Amino acid sequence: MRLLTTFLTLTSLSLFSSTHAFPNTPFNVSGRWIHDSTGANFTYAGANWPGAADVMIPEGLQYQSIANIVSKIKSLGMNVVRLTFAIEMIDDVLDHGGDVKVTDALNKALGTTNGTKVWGQIVKNNPSFGAGTTRLQVFDAVAAELNKQGIYVHLDNHMSRGYWCCSSNDGNSWFGDTYFDTAKWKRGVAYMAQHGKAWPNLISIGLRNEFRQPDTVGSSLPYDWPTWYTHMTSLSTSVNAANPDILIFLSGLNYDTTLAPIPMADNLGNGQKFTLSSFPYAHKLVLELHNYQNSATSCSSMESGMWNGGFKAIDASAVNRMPVVLTEFGFSQSGSDYTSVYASCIRSLMQKWKTGWTVWVLSGSYYIRSGTQDYEESWGLFNHQWTDWRSQGAINALKGLVTASVAE
Repeated sequence: MRLLTTFLTLTSLSLFSSTHAFPNTPFNVSGRWIHDSTGANFTYAGANWPGAADVMIPEGLQYQSIANIVSKIKSLGMNVVRLTFAIEMIDDVLDHGGDVKVTDALNKALGTTNGTKVWGQIVKNNPSFGAGTTRLQVFDAVAAELNKQGIYVHLDNHMSRGYWCCSSNDGNSWFGDTYFDTAKWKRGVAYMAQHGKAWPNLISIGLRNEFRQPDTVGSSLPYDWPTWYTHMTSLSTSVNAANPDILIFLSGLNYDTTLAPIPMADNLGNGQKFTLSSFPYAHKLVLELHNYQNSATSCSSMESGMWNGGFKAIDASAVNRMPVVLTEFGFSQSGSDYTSVYASCIRSLMQKWKTGWTVWVLSGSYYIRSGTQDYEESWGLFNHQWTDWRSQGAINALKGLVTASVAE
């Protein structure tokens, strides 16, 4: 009997371990909460890793291996990375002869001399890459290493054109803008959702980063909520069909600082309303917002603005009660900004509201940004060479938020 009891106990422990082992997907939504496959609450606590600029691969690989970068992320206790991509990368795959080799992408963005130099540095740090390695294969390698180290991936369509984001005149601001081909956007996001099915740790995808009012030479489509509703709901349906296991993040207007009509199902402008219960995949929908009120002098004012801008969707009074994740916030890591009203308020509100977040940004530098190669990023958690944190004080404060968030 004792042997039988021991066997049953060990079997139960084995089953428990396998049931609760990473990644516990797929994730689902229930009211304001995100749950993993075991029913446990999951709160996003992570960082942005850009991969949507000119080269269209994740940044920093000329300075560090993917494994080293992920290990540093893991050391903070973070559980997710928001990995950005450009639709242009998918257009190349589908319209221009297939996935582009990294060597060609670097040469195009940096010139042959610097492109060859940077490629040599990337391969030295990441020797598994070879002359035929393509951009999507780099994304695959990043996702695989994150999975290996127990970190989730949230994909984000950051831009259509591979370039630095964001402004009203960059041609990427709104449906039909110079580089924002709506049909190719829908095709590209669905493609990445499908492609990501091979990543065990892919839990969600953001349909578009920071919708904004285009300038006078931009889109002819009205910049309004009905236009947003038409295209966002169309794409969310396509993404759910392409990969029904992942969560779908819906961003708002004005650089994703407002989703004001959504929580209470207010009139979008033509009598139409966003009604969560009308979506067969309502259990997969999440709202995302950004905030960069770096000059704030009052936390109470910030709280009111963010709440009314969309965070009230987590409240029991919301008609469309949904999770809300702050997928971008950030500040300079070069000084004492981490002690500012803004930074302190963000940390306080994320804990008060028990909601998820991903800080902008990991990158201590970029391959190229707005024409400047090896661009120094003072907002980067990493230093320029991605060898260590830029500010230990800022990191200590961030680690406190990570600890509080993942314990929820």
